[in-house]
Amino acid sequence: MIERLETILNRYNELSAELTKMEVINDVKLMTSLSKEASSLETVVNLYKRYKEVLKNLEEAKELVNDPEMAELAKEDLTNLETEKEDLEKKLEVELIPKDPNDDKNIIVEIRGAAGGDEANIFAGDLFEMYSRYADSKGWRIEITNAEEGTAGGYSQIEFMVKGENVYSKLKYESGAHRVQRVPVTESQGRVHTSTATVLVMPEMTDVDVEIKEEDLRVDVYRSSGAGGQGVNTTDSAVRITHIPTGIVVTCQNERSQLKNKEKALEILKSRIYDEEVRKQEEAVGSERRSKIGTGDRSEKIRTYNYPQNRVTDHRINLTLMQLDRIMQGDLDKLIEALINEDQRRKLEGENNNI
Repeated sequence: MIERLETILNRYNELSAELTKMEVINDVKLMTSLSKEASSLETVVNLYKRYKEVLKNLEEAKELVNDPEMAELAKEDLTNLETEKEDLEKKLEVELIPKDPNDDKNIIVEIRGAAGGDEANIFAGDLFEMYSRYADSKGWRIEITNAEEGTAGGYSQIEFMVKGENVYSKLKYESGAHRVQRVPVTESQGRVHTSTATVLVMPEMTDVDVEIKEEDLRVDVYRSSGAGGQGVNTTDSAVRITHIPTGIVVTCQNERSQLKNKEKALEILKSRIYDEEVRKQEEAVGSERRSKIGTGDRSEKIRTYNYPQNRVTDHRINLTLMQLDRIMQGDLDKLIEALINEDQRRKLEGENNNI
């Protein structure tokens, strides 16, 4: 571990020196790239510097234990320093876990009403509102690319992008089937029904080399629609692109320009094709997918939202919170932090098992 930390510290020092050079300062692209790399190393470097200080202080305290006048104070320092050393070692272990290269990316999200008819669509709308409120709390921005409203409310399908800092790192665990248990507004008998909506989260892959041939695309244009008649275009600006080899279909209608809708649809298509390729690779390897928190497949039931008992249960990590009302208002931090911590634990155990 020390060898890896020294390598990181040396690289950080190199970057700090590079960032002071005029040729780097005058090159915006290079300056941005090096600054981003330095920023990604800053946390682990600061932890390691403090760890080295603690090791040095420990050696000094051990020497003072033999001094009759300083022995009692030195023993107290030793206890505190040993505790801090162990805490820092745990934090450094986590920091050294290989980072997901997509963690700092924006995301593309699809939510669909699944089993349950109108109630499933209403719940899909509730999930969209939940994620929207969470995004607001983080200072992120949401852009709806396509929305098909349900006849009784909500959405049979809604697709949107979430843009901001480290969005994928927080929301990448949300893919799967979300189940709701409640009395639907459409139910006159007052009985609790179970319905589901599916969520798919993909990183925005604008910088990957995904070859999309024009002859592999079928592009359809049509008149876009909007909620309550607002934003409805009188021209055929909405775009639907079908990637014939994979059967992937992307629809975009939020822009008023057909050209802009096509550009955004192609951007989303690239991310979907990349996501599909990653899934195939993981299934071929097998172990990587098994080590994850869930498979990311739409069919996997990941969470149940029980309204009568104000309860949310994440089935992948056996976590139950009696805070459904707060969670539906976008207070997702406890859920997400628990998922991140479990993911880190599994990766650490995986590393240890490979030794």
